This record gives sequence, C-alpha cells and structure tokens, in this order.
Amino acid sequence: MENTTEINEKIARNLVYYRKAAKLTQAELAEKINYSDKSVSKWESGNGVPDVYILLQLAKLYGVTVNDLVSEEPKTKLARMNTAGLHLLITLLSVGIVWLVATCAFVGLYLVKPNGEWWISFVYAATATAIVVIVYASIWHYRTLNFIGVSALIWLSILCMYLTAKYVSLDLGTNPNGLWMLFLLGVPLQILEVLWTFFRHLFKKRNAALDRPKKKKKEPKNG
Repeated sequence: MENTTEINEKIARNLVYYRKAAKLTQAELAEKINYSDKSVSKWESGNGVPDVYILLQLAKLYGVTVNDLVSEEPKTKLARMNTAGLHLLITLLSVGIVWLVATCAFVGLYLVKPNGEWWISFVYAATATAIVVIVYASIWHYRTLNFIGVSALIWLSILCMYLTAKYVSLDLGTNPNGLWMLFLLGVPLQILEVLWTFFRHLFKKRNAALDRPKKKKKEPKNG
C-alpha cells in the first residue's frame, strides 16, 4: 500500500504534467484558480495536495477527470481524442458497409426491373445507419448521439413503412392517401424517448447524490 509521501509525489507529478501540457506557468495557473503561486509550487513539489474542490477545478481546466489527476499514468487529451477518433472510424466503416450493401441491392434490383422504385433501398440504409449509431453509442456511452440515433430510427422506420406501403398499394391499384397517418405514430414515440432520456438523467443525478458521502458533524469538545 502506498504511503502518504508516495501518493503526494504521484499527484505532484500529474499536476506538473497537466500544467505543462496546458502550457501554463505556475503563476498563470495560480491566477486561474485564485490561489497563490506558492500553493501551486507546494502541490507540485509533493509537500501537500490540493483539496477535492481544487482538484475538481483543475480537472475541469485541463479537460480531464479527478481520477486522471491522482492516477499512476496521466492520460493526455490527445489520447482521449485518439479514442474518439477510433470510435468514429469504426462507426464510419460500419455505416459504409451498410451503404455498400444498399447500393449493391439498388443496382441489382434496377438491372432486373428498371421501372421499380428501388431507390427506397437507400431509405432502408438510412434506417440501418441509425441502428448502427445506436449500438455503438450505447457501447461507448455517447448519450447525446444515442438520443439522436433513436430519434432518427423512429422517423426513418415510419418513413420506410410509409413508402413501402405506398408503392405496394399503387401496384395493387388501391388508394394510399391515408398512409400519411403513419407519421402520427412518431409523435408519442418521440415524446416517450424524450421522457425516458430526461428521467434517466434525473435518476442518475439523484443516485449520485445519495451515494455521495455525508459530512460528519464535529463532536463538541469536552471540558
């Protein structure tokens, strides 16, 4: 188990690392967090550690987490950007495969029956793209992207149903005029998605508040 000195030195190394990565002097950092440069120097020399509020302030300033400030190996912003770039690349490759399949289907069906409405295959590809985005956003915990993906899936799925039913109806010689009402299904679904996202965020904040340790009251001194 690490002793206090080792912990202080580890935090000190991280503080120096992130300050230099942000291209700040001790005086400039002290000005940003409203502390003296002597305090910053003391923290970076391992003679003391900033309290949790200062650590939170520093983490926000450097764009990292408090855990990054106290962990053994600091993670740079570049590493985070590389991870995000890798996620983007994987997503784009998956989406590219979806659209390649859709294009092959379009070309093949067009060659068989040139008069068909085969461009709908690209609408199906857009729907499949939304599913891909939802899957990866869920795996990598991109909440905003997940919300956008679900919203897109709702309306694109309805559009697919509408277009498919419309052209099937035309082929059968029936009237497709009432099919626009399918889009009304999207309204309650979208509202449910908004409510689900809102309450999930609310519950997580509440649970985080409940898990936060309460401050112990100081006992009065005897005598």
